Amino acid sequence: MTAHRIPEISRPDKVLFPDDGITKADLAGYYRTVAPRMLPHLRDRPLMLERFPDGIGGHGFMQKDVPDHFPDWIHRAELPKEGGTVTYPIADDTATLVHLAGQASITPHRFLSRADRPHHPDRLVFDLDPPGDDFAPVREAALALHGLLDELELPSLVMTTGSRGLHVVVALDRRDDFDAVRAFARAVADVLAARDPGRLTTEARKKARGGRLYLDVQRNAYAQTAVAPYAVRARPGAPVAAPLAWEDIGDPALDARRWTLRDADALADRNPWHHPPRPRSLGRARTLLDAPAA
Repeated sequence: MTAHRIPEISRPDKVLFPDDGITKADLAGYYRTVAPRMLPHLRDRPLMLERFPDGIGGHGFMQKDVPDHFPDWIHRAELPKEGGTVTYPIADDTATLVHLAGQASITPHRFLSRADRPHHPDRLVFDLDPPGDDFAPVREAALALHGLLDELELPSLVMTTGSRGLHVVVALDRRDDFDAVRAFARAVADVLAARDPGRLTTEARKKARGGRLYLDVQRNAYAQTAVAPYAVRARPGAPVAAPLAWEDIGDPALDARRWTLRDADALADRNPWHHPPRPRSLGRARTLLDAPAA
């Protein structure tokens, strides 16, 4: 955190979650508390901000370009887009997280690449999207995916999304570009779906899923984003995208909204990702994935 910088929150008593009485000040306080856990997952990563100036009952919008009124000390990354560039914010310190909360930016969504090599991701994400409210299929799919990734010698992490499902995350060494990473992710998802075609699918069209859980790999693309670990979601109760240990997935009481803004101290204390996997190349995993079954 920038030394002694404490951003002023305008209208701190503004209620952002009307059913819960959660204010801007509460949101800022949450991000201040979890910043030591959250910032390592945000540093050097462009962000897309999900903002709700009138609270979650009002109009929300996704913001990429840094507004003119953002202070100069907030770090930025100007990256190419078709026909121009976008200047994204980067949250490298607690002060930035607090300032964003003061702008009613409830949820930061992060790039899967870093600003210095934006076309080469260092994270691969599988989004497990359930067909309904039953969370058991999500837990089962996550454990099956964990097993397959272990077969491919790819250590993985798991987190709730704070919304409906789980994200399974693999750390990469940035050798491959997004097209190659997404193609690999799709191949893994295809293998997993083929093992349990009655319950899992890679079919993007909802009408074609037939009540099966969707293995979504579409976030693995340039300028696409995934919800950041520890981010608050714009849903009643202020649920949080919370890192988990793989042992947590066996808990039948677990669901995507298990952790909330009210759990800030507990989230700051626990650290299920305390031994992050070493970033891996996909070369060995491709060889194992392509090997004929014994």
